[in-house]
Amino acid sequence: MVFVAFVIDVFARRIVGWRVASSMKTDLVLDALEQALWSRTGTEGLVHHSDRGVQYLSIRYSERLAEAGVESSVGSVGDSYDNALAETIIGLFKTEVIRRRGPWRTLDAVEYATLEWVDWFNHRRLLEPIGNVPPAELEATYYRQQEESAKAA
Repeated sequence: MVFVAFVIDVFARRIVGWRVASSMKTDLVLDALEQALWSRTGTEGLVHHSDRGVQYLSIRYSERLAEAGVESSVGSVGDSYDNALAETIIGLFKTEVIRRRGPWRTLDAVEYATLEWVDWFNHRRLLEPIGNVPPAELEATYYRQQEESAKAA
């Protein structure tokens, strides 16, 4: 059994953290969170939304969010709308990688395939909700516009 956790930036739909593990323990989601925090320059004003999984409600995870200055938001029980973006990304991943390329023999094989897919998803996949551009392109355009606005002011 293999588990995959993703941390997704809602603005650009970019996967900013991910991890593959053989168990669904706090370390799985904590490692994905650490990768996401490392990939960002600041965490002020960030809200981390998750479902009510015990990993996300653990003391270690909650403390790490607080330490990073990230506000925690947990969805209500049984409300799929709270997690629609995450469920969509996970569904795409399962359809495009896990089911299409399996059966899987090792965790390392899933991890490498996940790395390839996340890179493709972030840099080449065109997403209709963000203007038919890849998430990394939308994000780069946003930051470029912010810099240009700051210079003009």
